[in-house]
Amino acid sequence: MRFRDFAVLAAVFVIITGILAGCAKQSDTILIGEYNAFQGPIADFGKTTHNGIALAIEEINNAGGLLGKKVELKSEDDRGDMSEARTAVEKLITRDRVVAVLGEVASSNTLAAAPVAQTNKVPMITPSSTNPKVTSAGEYIFRVCFTDDFQGAVVATFAAGHLEAKRAAIFRDVRSDYSKGLADAFKKTFAKKGGAVVIDSTYSQGDPEFKSQLTSIKSTNPDLVFIPGYYTEVSLIAAQARQLGIRAPLIGGDGWDSPSLLPSAGGALEGCYFSNHFTPLQENPAVVRFVQAYERKYNTSPNALAALGYDAAWILAEAIKKAGSTDGDAIRQAVAETRDYPGVTGQISIDSNRNASKPAVVVQIKGDKFVPVASITPEDVK
Repeated sequence: MRFRDFAVLAAVFVIITGILAGCAKQSDTILIGEYNAFQGPIADFGKTTHNGIALAIEEINNAGGLLGKKVELKSEDDRGDMSEARTAVEKLITRDRVVAVLGEVASSNTLAAAPVAQTNKVPMITPSSTNPKVTSAGEYIFRVCFTDDFQGAVVATFAAGHLEAKRAAIFRDVRSDYSKGLADAFKKTFAKKGGAVVIDSTYSQGDPEFKSQLTSIKSTNPDLVFIPGYYTEVSLIAAQARQLGIRAPLIGGDGWDSPSLLPSAGGALEGCYFSNHFTPLQENPAVVRFVQAYERKYNTSPNALAALGYDAAWILAEAIKKAGSTDGDAIRQAVAETRDYPGVTGQISIDSNRNASKPAVVVQIKGDKFVPVASITPEDVK
């Protein structure tokens, strides 16, 4: 054999060996994708969600993995940007060949990326995107959180019932699908409960100054101010509201839940309320176990975003086990059949619209704690 022929055969052997090694490596693991904001204005949400997902993956692997294989998590940082969210999911599906996708946190980002998963028939479970439109992207898109229409109704029910409020002000983020959806749902239910929205004012995400709008809100003398925004602006709004002499309770949604909320507010949120999926102070055994495991791993208490990430990863894992396959349609069907899953954010059933039917908790801010004061179910709202 001539040297050239030997060299060619050797090169072919190396290429084939590399391909086979790659296939072997791929077959040894089940690759799950995650896209979240690890940088940008809502990075706290992305990081804590990732922590919950990573803890679940660790527990799944410690319990033997899935279908006899280890689970590997491939994470993409979308920086909280809609176009980057879409690009991140395209990479996870077409480049990395993930079997399913977890994410995103913000509804706007999930709405931008969900069509990619739907088109490629790859199941996607969002832990915390609450806008009702999210799952309308198609049969492969699910969520383990409740929706804005339910959450807005929960806050309105609590405001009218527990707080006996008759006059409410709304201060919504005009750039956020999440904020607008929550505000609209609150407004509708509060009216049904006999209340009146005396002013519906707006701001834009990233604004540093709110005193003009807050002055108008103060002039209406509301019993409470509903601020369905993210922690980044809520803490500033609260501080400026108190500076202007607004003493009415401030109330919000799950977008308030961040370690950064209270330090920035400087005590302005003491005694205020927000709806949430979870609080580490709940005495449910599943919650206690999760909180202990999370604190051991991360040396801090989990928030609701961490708990939702954890539940999303475990529901996906249970679906893959039930399907007995990593085929996209088989996983999709198994997720859709989830009933009464004992999650740390409540007992979760996936309904016909691929949304989670579950209760919400309302917490009150006392010092540095989010103390549960009410649990409101879909039946309570009805």
